[in-house]
Amino acid sequence: MSRYATTDLHGCLHTFRRLVEDELRLTSADTLYLLGDYVNKGPDSKGVLDYLMQLQATGYQVHCLRGNHDHALLDEARHRHRWAWVGLPGRQPTLRSFGVRRASDIPPCYLAWLDALPYEIELPDFVLVHAGYNFALPPAEMRQDYVTMLTTKKFVFDASRLGGRRLLHGHVPRPAAQVRTQAAQRPGALGLDSGCVYRHNTDFARLSALNLDTWEVTQVPNCEPAYPIGRR
Repeated sequence: MSRYATTDLHGCLHTFRRLVEDELRLTSADTLYLLGDYVNKGPDSKGVLDYLMQLQATGYQVHCLRGNHDHALLDEARHRHRWAWVGLPGRQPTLRSFGVRRASDIPPCYLAWLDALPYEIELPDFVLVHAGYNFALPPAEMRQDYVTMLTTKKFVFDASRLGGRRLLHGHVPRPAAQVRTQAAQRPGALGLDSGCVYRHNTDFARLSALNLDTWEVTQVPNCEPAYPIGRR
């Protein structure tokens, strides 16, 4: 049995399925952790959520965290408007994938699934979060600072505030080669987002997965049907 983590799917269903089925060859004895951002920007947000829910329903050990895009979509659908939802190019593919005009028209089962997503997952050797933490705060406050946990783009890592555990996160795209190089060093904190959705950018356009026990990185090139997206 193996443990894997990946992140920032952004509607890239074909690429994610290739990772799970062809590269990792996930079994029900394995565990897969996802670090958030399943929706927006890419072509098939609904398909990604359907597949994740299907894996969970059929006995696969798939554990999903909340990302800022998931949180923003949920807020928009429930008219909370505490967060600015992504701009038109980012949200229209999401609405189109559900066949709706407004986020509030997304079927309740999807919204309930998003609403149940935790902000972090704690393992014996890792803490998983979407973006990171404000390590200047006391540990108890740090892990209730949900805005930072979902949106921070930089932090100074302090393992002592995570009980000596390493940190895995996504949120900020990094060149795929950089993710591989950093993982080989087994650092205290590792960002796994290699910008899968940015299919026109040859430095990104990869979905990265880390084996939490061997530190091996598996990367799958974006293999979605053509869709409009910037190079970032």
